[in-house]
Amino acid sequence: MRRTALQPRQDLGSAEITHPFHVLRGQRFAVLKVREVSGVETLSLRHAEIGSLAVPRDWTDWALPGARSEPINGQQPLLIDALGLLALAEFASSLKHKK
Repeated sequence: MRRTALQPRQDLGSAEITHPFHVLRGQRFAVLKVREVSGVETLSLRHAEIGSLAVPRDWTDWALPGARSEPINGQQPLLIDALGLLALAEFASSLKHKK
């Protein structure tokens, strides 16, 4: 039989939130447990003030090498094209001056 429960007092270490838009980015928390939620591996982290919080593994420094963020609500993660943004800014600026 496969064991899924943690051993008592098992230390899993800590994880830092690395997702660029997460409000707690850059902060490190103790890992309480690892579980799968709706097919996404999730870490339960201990926050001193709010208690525990669940964060996808890929949003932390525990992300597997080469891991890609899973779609959220069926949508792909946002990708930013720096050159495209620059071209858009130049275009928008040109429209302002054509009055």
